[in-house]
Amino acid sequence: MSTASADANVSPSGRTPGNGFDRFFQISARGSTVGREVRGGFATFFTMAYIVVLNPLILAAGVDATGAKLPITALAAGTALVAGVMTILMGVVARFPLALAAGLGVNALVAYEIAPEMTWADAMGLVVIEGVLIAVLVLTGLRTAVFRAVPTELKTAIGVGIGLFLMIIGLVDAGFVRRIPDAAGTTVPVELGIGGKLTSWPLLVFCLGLLFTLVLFVRRVKGAILIGILGTTVLAIVVEAIGKIGPSFVDGKPNPAGWSLNVPTLPDKIVDTPDLSLLGKFNVLDSWGRAGWLVVLMFVFTLLITDFFDTMGTMVAVGQEGGLLDAEGMPPRTREILLVDSVAAAAGGAASVSSNTSFIESASGVAEGARTGVANLVTGTLFLLAMFLAPLVTVVPFEAASTALVVVGFLMMMAVRQIDWTDYEIAIPAFLAITLMPFTYSISNGIGAGIVSFVVIKLAVGKARAVHPLLYGVAALFVLYFLRGPLESVVL
Repeated sequence: MSTASADANVSPSGRTPGNGFDRFFQISARGSTVGREVRGGFATFFTMAYIVVLNPLILAAGVDATGAKLPITALAAGTALVAGVMTILMGVVARFPLALAAGLGVNALVAYEIAPEMTWADAMGLVVIEGVLIAVLVLTGLRTAVFRAVPTELKTAIGVGIGLFLMIIGLVDAGFVRRIPDAAGTTVPVELGIGGKLTSWPLLVFCLGLLFTLVLFVRRVKGAILIGILGTTVLAIVVEAIGKIGPSFVDGKPNPAGWSLNVPTLPDKIVDTPDLSLLGKFNVLDSWGRAGWLVVLMFVFTLLITDFFDTMGTMVAVGQEGGLLDAEGMPPRTREILLVDSVAAAAGGAASVSSNTSFIESASGVAEGARTGVANLVTGTLFLLAMFLAPLVTVVPFEAASTALVVVGFLMMMAVRQIDWTDYEIAIPAFLAITLMPFTYSISNGIGAGIVSFVVIKLAVGKARAVHPLLYGVAALFVLYFLRGPLESVVL
């Protein structure tokens, strides 16, 4: 792709800005038109609108230390609200066609690792802290320094590992992969379906929905993930109407053949006033006493690592797609892009919908012609309108939503080819980071294992200077994290 200057006053075609709106967003300067921006904004929304369904289902599947669960409709409304506001803010401040929403991977970390150690308010408070810290890193220039401290291939491995983690979450939540009860008398920890067989209607719906979504994706249908979720949900509604299958738990007793999380039946309302009751339900102080300072510190650190590496890669990839990178391979108004992204992380925590971050799906809008922040105005407005459709989220069972997690896992897995597997000094840390995330059900464990093993291997082969000084500090923090059990027993 050829690069384009963000500060040029004349477009490559020789057109000059026609009005203040054009000059502010540099529409002509970037060789675009309002029509292209509108088309790009719609394309981006329909490509990533699935997050309004998927984020509530992931967060609602988790429970905090008190056993509390978050309401799905409120999560859906909050997810759409924050995505809409932050996407518009990115368009106005950074003037770059990069949409934002609740980040996959980070929401799983919050739901499955952080919340069980404290209350939901405490967990979201940590997300707010993480967002503030990222903003400080942006303003001081330290974000770029930390980003450069971690080897490129190890960053890639972290993204791949998160993708596999999302995939296994999807397979487990859909019931495609299940843990074998201890009473079964076998050393095999997991199995396919129920008793090694796909014997229930919900599992069949998941399989058909996944194949349907994959076909759409391979044929490059716009919004394939969202269409896959909606199509699978329609099939689930029909199956439930005929078979009367019911939920996976009936009167507190397990029903393995039932639907996970939601029973797919039509709601009483399709359009309703948004439930914004979760806004402001966060606490930045109590988590330190509940979970311990070391655990909280590592959670915040893991959130930070997970969040901002993804953004750096995403903004460069989207800029490359649109020919918007400068001679150094960076997009225009980089500082503003990163600052808005950090504000979005804190805003997601403040709204109890997990950290918001930049979405690679924005590349679909760029492919349709988007080159400026005008596309974000369109995408953001559509997200705000989606708030009023929150009741529809209660219709979607995990068997339908989990198809998206498998596809997203595949997309993130594609980056594995960027790792040099013949260089053991980086391949082994990358391997540990990738595999330990899904196999230990923990993003933290994967990142920690990758960084610690990288530092140890470099020291062992006499290449201590090849390790960035900041990385020694990061590795030391992770060593404390892994040893927190013995350390807590000594201290306490």
